Amino acid sequence: MTTTHTEPLAYPFNEEEGLDLNEAYAAARDAEGMVRVRMTYGEPAWLATRYADARLVLGDRRFSRAASLDHDEPRSSPAQRDSGILSMDPPDHTRLRTLVAKAFTMRRVELLRPRVAELATELLAGMKGKGQPVDLVDDYALPIPVAVICELLGVPVADRPRFRAWSDAALSTSSLTAEEFERNREELRDYMRGLIEQHRAEPADDLMTALIEARDVRDRLTELELVDLCVGILVAGHETTASQIPNFVYALLEQPEQWARLVADPELIPAAVEELLRFVPLGAGAGFPRYATEDVEVGGVLVRAGEPVLVAIGAANRDALRFGSPESLTFDRDDNHHLGFGHGVHHCLGAPLARLELQEALRALLREMPELHLAGDIVWKTQMLVRGARSMPIGW
Repeated sequence: MTTTHTEPLAYPFNEEEGLDLNEAYAAARDAEGMVRVRMTYGEPAWLATRYADARLVLGDRRFSRAASLDHDEPRSSPAQRDSGILSMDPPDHTRLRTLVAKAFTMRRVELLRPRVAELATELLAGMKGKGQPVDLVDDYALPIPVAVICELLGVPVADRPRFRAWSDAALSTSSLTAEEFERNREELRDYMRGLIEQHRAEPADDLMTALIEARDVRDRLTELELVDLCVGILVAGHETTASQIPNFVYALLEQPEQWARLVADPELIPAAVEELLRFVPLGAGAGFPRYATEDVEVGGVLVRAGEPVLVAIGAANRDALRFGSPESLTFDRDDNHHLGFGHGVHHCLGAPLARLELQEALRALLREMPELHLAGDIVWKTQMLVRGARSMPIGW
């Protein structure tokens, strides 16, 4: 069993432009034990890159997210972040998650499918009306999840430019000072406080009103928890899906035979979305470290109590010990239990909604623009927790 601490490697490994998985991850998977890494800020950490190790760290209650608030957690920006529900352990995490979970059940989400399909079709009609080229991100990938999460939560879609800037800041890995990060966070909180007061005065049939009732009537959460929960739902509810729609298109255009296969057989779309969730490494690097609350053996390494472990989802999803031909995009996999939505108590709450949006966004594109192609240079996001196109000019 490995217990020594070797000199940590600089992290994260991935380039910001494109969606390649850096070869350093393959080397880490093949190494004995786990490698040590050091991000720009915070203490060194172990890096879990194999599928079995990743599932263990994400799912084992001996690893804590809440403990990160008491440590100098590894991170890419100077400000340490209280990530709300993402920085909680049970029972507090369970208390808040339960309040939101019923809005994202598969049954309730499935009722949204006609609305999402209609929205996608309307957006494509508008894009065709503008003429070529158009920006797949601003004209399509962003409006779909933004409209859906705003309708669910009760946020005016017209406010998108405002919360878009705050969302970028919340997910930024740039050199925002701690003061700048805090100012951005408080501006977004103040915006949400204003919406909450509007909903208190004029209740609606939406998730925000339900959460306000849980706060005011049933005393299930504090006022700050209410604000941060709404902020978290708003940011998480659109950012990753808006990034993955163009990411998926890019990955398919890189392998045009796979795009053509989906055009010919749309029944493959659900399986294709699962495979793309496995294949596309969304994160710029691993984040949200888990701290061992006692000594735990992971992948032949003794992680001491109080040590952090970062989980590299993208690398774990390419582990040949779990997935046959992991570097290939294959729509015929059986039991594709990828970690694209995480694992354990922090498994993505909005996974059913994200799956539906990704499926319908792809379905409409394949149907309405079967000859879709890039029509200019992609501008990639930089200094963000997630990778993806900031703009992607397309033609058809």
